[in-house]
Amino acid sequence: MRVFECAEASSTEKSRRASHSWPVIESFSCGRANPVKTDLPLPVLESPSLPSFLEELLGAQQDLTAVERFAQLHAADTLPAQAKYYRSLLPAKPPGPGEQYAFEVDLDRCSGCKACVTACHSLNGLDEHETWRDVGLLVGGTSSLPVIQHVTAACHHCVDPACMNGCPTRAYEKDPVTGIVRHLDDQCFGCQYCVLACPYDVPKYSHKKGIVRKCDMCSQRLAVGEAPACVQACPHEAIRIQVVSKADVAADCEANVFLPGAPDPQLTVPTTTYRTQKVFPRNMLPADYYNVRIEDAHAPLIVMLVLTQLSVGACFVSAALYAGATTPMIDAIRPWQAVTALCFGLLALGSSTLHLGRPHLAWRAFLGLRTSWLSREIVAFGVFAKTAALYAAGMTFLPWLMTMAVTLWYVLQAGVLLSGLAGVFCSAMIYHWTRRPTWSGPRTFLRFFGTAAWLGLTATLLAATIAAALSRDLSVGPVLSEFVGRLGWPLMTAAAAKLAYEAQDLLHRFDRHHTSLKRVARLQTGPLSLLSIGRFTLGVLGGLVLPWMMLQETAQTSASTWVVLVGLTFGLSLAGELAERTLFFMTAVAPRMPGAVRT
Repeated sequence: MRVFECAEASSTEKSRRASHSWPVIESFSCGRANPVKTDLPLPVLESPSLPSFLEELLGAQQDLTAVERFAQLHAADTLPAQAKYYRSLLPAKPPGPGEQYAFEVDLDRCSGCKACVTACHSLNGLDEHETWRDVGLLVGGTSSLPVIQHVTAACHHCVDPACMNGCPTRAYEKDPVTGIVRHLDDQCFGCQYCVLACPYDVPKYSHKKGIVRKCDMCSQRLAVGEAPACVQACPHEAIRIQVVSKADVAADCEANVFLPGAPDPQLTVPTTTYRTQKVFPRNMLPADYYNVRIEDAHAPLIVMLVLTQLSVGACFVSAALYAGATTPMIDAIRPWQAVTALCFGLLALGSSTLHLGRPHLAWRAFLGLRTSWLSREIVAFGVFAKTAALYAAGMTFLPWLMTMAVTLWYVLQAGVLLSGLAGVFCSAMIYHWTRRPTWSGPRTFLRFFGTAAWLGLTATLLAATIAAALSRDLSVGPVLSEFVGRLGWPLMTAAAAKLAYEAQDLLHRFDRHHTSLKRVARLQTGPLSLLSIGRFTLGVLGGLVLPWMMLQETAQTSASTWVVLVGLTFGLSLAGELAERTLFFMTAVAPRMPGAVRT
């Protein structure tokens, strides 16, 4: 406080005033400073019962982060060599019976800086675009009061891990003491089924190494009392390691207490705990919730699935067509149909190895037979290939044995049909088991068995055409006239039913809510519209138009006309089913942890 006056202060007064404990009240006069001591002290305000905003800020500055504490200790040179840092972020004791290690994330401290992502990437030497820990974003609230929450996520080391249960080579193990789910790189052959099975998008496929890899909670560090890289790197101590009870985790999952926008925790019982003092608004959703993403096509799997179903379907059509009937024409055509079905089956199994990152370890596929539908599929189709080969060889080279040992041939044929049916069933279960909504049981079973019926009928017509064209005793016109008369209408019925079932997905484009099927419809009418148009065009031509044209032909139609019609029917139908299976993979809505908006 300053008052203006013209008197100058003496040096004695100045020194007395400087040593006085009261606040100095200076006076100024005529523009010159003339400090003068007054007898009026400044009032002293009493502190309120609640801390002021300034006091809160000063208090927060005294609460150092882990990085700042480490910097002070390092500057004071008080750290021993190879000290185990950040013990405060580790549990005091290891897990006991019924317990395991788990991540604990304090959402109120996470700023989305991605220091944890960088540390994990650097420590584990990951590929350029490979990440084992990601940071997503939840958004909600209103335009006047928006809410944004960053979310850091890695492997949840689930109580019931889908990656381990679905692996055909047993390349995963859950440590009985720590509960950490680890991937065994040397046992993996790169089928990527765990990538499809995990609802949290955790396992990542490395094209360079041909295997899948994932977070193991830096188990080697934990073993010596050192925190994982992501825990150490977080400047706000938002990530910790804790010991949790598996029974408590399972109980929490029953109440769906996990994280807004995350997949249902009952799928695998994840152990990560997300804590916050906030109350999230009811409309809290991942920032990428309304985005539609095209998934990988998996071309070798497309070829394998379509051709195995074609092969099995052809075997069933042949068995139904010739049940209880034996004529010279049938005896001449049946070997060709058996060989045709076998060739497509072997081609399918051969193409499946192209999907493996390390195909030389394909022999390990049966190890997961107890829990993995992929192992069961491989075993079923392995039996199918062997029995179909024996059946085709007998029909081609030992036809006389069939008349002498009819029971043997019926038993062999039953083995072919049952193993083939089991293989298609396992194929459908592989994708149903992933719990992706667009791969649910009815949708997948109808598509797979519909393909088997449709292509099985066209493959039978193709085999009859080849047999008649190469036989000296048969004419193409009479043979195909009879076969088309018996198979034409079933073929059109199967094609029409399957196309109608697939077309109904497009109607979900008009759904009010943003469901998984609406995402499929948006993809099929948006980025994948040309593929969808091609699929239905090929299906209509190959399954409806050309079979109708063949039904109008007679036994007097030229052989070349029959060959062209049958060849186009088979080729267009096969191309249409390959396009359908491509859409099956590329429009699969994959559940995942909340992500950020990507441009």
